[in-house]
Amino acid sequence: MKPFAALCAATLVAATLTACKSSGNQDADISAVGNQDADISAVHATEAQWNQDYASRDLDKIMSHYADDAVLRVPGTAPSKGKDAIREGIKNMTADPAMALKFVASKVEVAKSGDVACAQGTYTLTLTDPQTNQVIHDHGSYVTIYRKEPDGTWKAVADIATSGVPRAPAPTPTAAKK
Repeated sequence: MKPFAALCAATLVAATLTACKSSGNQDADISAVGNQDADISAVHATEAQWNQDYASRDLDKIMSHYADDAVLRVPGTAPSKGKDAIREGIKNMTADPAMALKFVASKVEVAKSGDVACAQGTYTLTLTDPQTNQVIHDHGSYVTIYRKEPDGTWKAVADIATSGVPRAPAPTPTAAKK
């Protein structure tokens, strides 16, 4: 079942990207929409504000960037589905005195319909490992799919991060017994 779910997720991302228009690519189909550049700028502004909200550790402001039906997938944890589950995970993260998260989009695309956008970029994260109490530094890439809400704001509906830091090898059964 896991390969099927992965295939569905990859198909969804590919379909979204195919339906999107890159911030650096102008074409005649997009000029008819008229708001393409404004939407791209709005997504960049949303991410800039989101970074500031993480820096201030304001949980309510951080959560305001997620749609009610959002899914958050981060390395080493099960997917958080819905705002309540996402809040619970982020609450622990923002309580960590060592926490620092910064992310920047290298590419923002908006669908021709103007109601879906995706941002791709990199992140850096510093946290305290709850098992070792050691500060860890992570970096990697992310993809966030946004939906334009009726009030014109962009809310994350799928937020996916992939760490670029190799995982430590699992202890061998012999080493665990020592």
